[in-house]
Amino acid sequence: MSNRIEFTKEMQKDYTILIPNMLDIHFKLIVNVFRGHGYNVVLLNNDGRAVIDEGLKYVHNDTCYPALVVIGQMIDALNSGKYDINKTALMITQTGGGCRASNYIHLLRKTLIKAGYGHIPVISLNLSGLEKNSGFKFTLPMIRKAVATMAYGDLLMLLYNQVIPFEVNIGDGGILVNGWVNILTEQFKNNKGYTVSEIKKNMTRIAENFAAIKRENVDTKVKVGIVGEIFVKYSALANNNLEKFLYDQGCEVMVPGIMGFLLFKTDNRLEDINLYGGNQIKYKITNALMEYLEKIEHIMLEAVKKVPVFHAPSSYQEIKKMINGVIGYGNKMGEGWLLTAEMLELVEHRYENIVCAQPFGCLPNHIVGKGMIRKIKSIHANANIVPIDYDPGATKVNQENRIKLMLAVARERKSQQITE
Repeated sequence: MSNRIEFTKEMQKDYTILIPNMLDIHFKLIVNVFRGHGYNVVLLNNDGRAVIDEGLKYVHNDTCYPALVVIGQMIDALNSGKYDINKTALMITQTGGGCRASNYIHLLRKTLIKAGYGHIPVISLNLSGLEKNSGFKFTLPMIRKAVATMAYGDLLMLLYNQVIPFEVNIGDGGILVNGWVNILTEQFKNNKGYTVSEIKKNMTRIAENFAAIKRENVDTKVKVGIVGEIFVKYSALANNNLEKFLYDQGCEVMVPGIMGFLLFKTDNRLEDINLYGGNQIKYKITNALMEYLEKIEHIMLEAVKKVPVFHAPSSYQEIKKMINGVIGYGNKMGEGWLLTAEMLELVEHRYENIVCAQPFGCLPNHIVGKGMIRKIKSIHANANIVPIDYDPGATKVNQENRIKLMLAVARERKSQQITE
């Protein structure tokens, strides 16, 4: 774009870089990685209706709800007075795929001009070479640390979700998560914690630490899985604190990790080259990344399996096999076939009660989410799935009432199982 403002080397010295929050644990870690490499990065946590209303001023509500939320959060932050707008930059991820998410960065730049912030640079965080900035380099050591943070974040999220519904001492899980975020941050500062051997050692310790938390030995909780469009699935701001609501309803929550999505996107690049041809050097690099991601995933799953009190999810390759005869591998816009596969995997692992979080008007998500519910139920009659639309006009009360109806069915089925 001709109006793109580059983030320069001079800016790196004294600029604050704001990034939107999606995954609380993961993003705290990756922000600390960036800080360790000399970037003053701030993770935004401003929320509430004011953020949504700010987004509505600049993003049409038919465009994409996640885009509206992300842009609203950034403009709300710039308007807050907390940051020197002459020394502030924004960062946003860009996948480069066919989803509208690839255009968030262009919507954001248009918004900045309309809001009077046209001088603020926007950094594209991508691995596709879409945009480059002389003042920000996503180097190989940073990439390795970023992959490690996603894997660590997945493990911490997985174990935390399996601990907090049963804690004897409320808050133990949260304290342990924060403690490990600090430990890992310190390791990254000293260029440790991201080699294969160090990841294996840390993950084993993390699993053992969580297993030591005192838990109630009960199985009365309703197990609920959360799937959906990646931002709405994870972001408490976008899904109206869905996880907290489910915990307050007495549920145990399972949320598939981000590593599956990273593997899915990497795998898609390989499939594209296999089907349509392409640069063989790029293929070899992408294949090496795929093998590395699978190695890290294996380490994480093995760490969980060593502690019998926790449930380990299926590997990416195992999940991929589940959709044979259900949906084609060519269905890969947005979350693609992975979303359907995650629902199948959750049902098979006794998390048959599922909330499918969907941005209203997200066509790919509706096809592989809501559109696949009937097929999944034909395979697993016990599947209890409710699709929930999230957009600026959807009320929290209506969303929660629909989820409560799903939970009522789940509780009735569980009581029948106990009495049988």
